[in-house]
Amino acid sequence: MKVILRETVESLGVPGDEVTVAKGYARNYLIPHNKAVLATPGNRKLIEREKKKLEIQAVKDKEAAEMRAKAIEGTVCTISAKVSEEDRLYGSVTARDIHEQLEAKGLKVDKKCIMLSEPIKTLGSYLVPVQLHPDVKPEITVKVVAEE
Repeated sequence: MKVILRETVESLGVPGDEVTVAKGYARNYLIPHNKAVLATPGNRKLIEREKKKLEIQAVKDKEAAEMRAKAIEGTVCTISAKVSEEDRLYGSVTARDIHEQLEAKGLKVDKKCIMLSEPIKTLGSYLVPVQLHPDVKPEITVKVVAEE
């Protein structure tokens, strides 16, 4: 069955792609969840119009992300934590801790955008990317210091 995707579907494609899928997958998942429409001439025209709107919106989103990136780039977050004698943290510094520090500085960033590969467990300075847009990833510096 041929369908036109309305949003990105993992392993199938991006919005506007015309793909062939199993009938059951289309009827039971893609179409009811509004992820795709049947590939008819009317729907092709509708998707083309939506695609143009999405392209314009994508450009606006990227520009907004670049503006936010300028404000975030180079920000230094200092987090104090309890440490053992070997300079290892008793707990760890997570994306949530970094998110709280950014909020305290007045920078609005979604916690999910902080790309911390694993929690920080030692003292030091770390560069942490913040993904505001697929193409925009400013880096912030996170300094973990001993709590006094």
